[in-house]
Amino acid sequence: MNNKSSIGNILLILTAFIWGCAFVAQSVGMEYVGPFTFNGTRCIIGGIFLIAANLVFDAVKKKNKTYVKPSESEKKELIKGGIICGIVLFAASSVQQIGISMTTVGKAGFISVLYILIVPFFGLLLRQKLPRMIWLCCAIALCGLYLLCINESLSLSKGDAVVFISAAIYAVHIMAVDRFAPNVDCVKLSCIQFLVAGIISVAFMFIFEDPEIDKILDAWLPILYAGALSGGVGYTLQTVAQKWTKPSVASLLMSFESVFAVIAGAVLLSQVPSLRETAGCILMFISIIIIQLPEKRKVEV
Repeated sequence: MNNKSSIGNILLILTAFIWGCAFVAQSVGMEYVGPFTFNGTRCIIGGIFLIAANLVFDAVKKKNKTYVKPSESEKKELIKGGIICGIVLFAASSVQQIGISMTTVGKAGFISVLYILIVPFFGLLLRQKLPRMIWLCCAIALCGLYLLCINESLSLSKGDAVVFISAAIYAVHIMAVDRFAPNVDCVKLSCIQFLVAGIISVAFMFIFEDPEIDKILDAWLPILYAGALSGGVGYTLQTVAQKWTKPSVASLLMSFESVFAVIAGAVLLSQVPSLRETAGCILMFISIIIIQLPEKRKVEV
């Protein structure tokens, strides 16, 4: 492993840590403001941070004489992709934010990461064949989900169900990003989608909520963390790190987001999982790791 790969891996673990702790920020933020107010302000902050990041990256490219001015078709593709991804991001983050207010941080973290398993099933709509390994991973994940979320009355809590729906929408978001990212600047795409999601959230905020500046200021720390660190810094670190790390390794390291969410919830909010819930987390994490191993083998062959 060379130095750049090591640095990339460290940055991705840091990214997973930032994203895992963001579940705490999202949970705490809901004590002060509504979901649309929280997401609107955090996405706008994240978008502004990414505007600054884009300016820095472009300046570095120009200094190194590697900057290439995008064509008109590339600009149109970037704007189109940013708007579409932003709309889906708004839907996913809004549903997730509502769900987090009704469940624990650890559960939300693990259920959210299930998008890794959901994406292949959406591929069925595109007539893509599912490998047997995916079916095995889904069986393991379902067992884990049962231990983590199903209570004594054999029912799924409303909050867990809502977060699961958000994971499905995040899977759609992954597919949307996958459609546009190869043809455009990823940091610029992320910047536009954050701003689009933020603008839509702010509109919904005024329609469905009664935002008060005092309550927003009371929630300044979780909003700033979720916006600047989770959105801006987290995505920038991911973008830089993935230049030096194999995609299979990157996805494995970033899936530790769910583990950090459990740890952060236990340390910061005293939401310590039971033995049964811990067993469920372990099973789900095993399925998340296994499903990415075939991809790793294909890359290294």
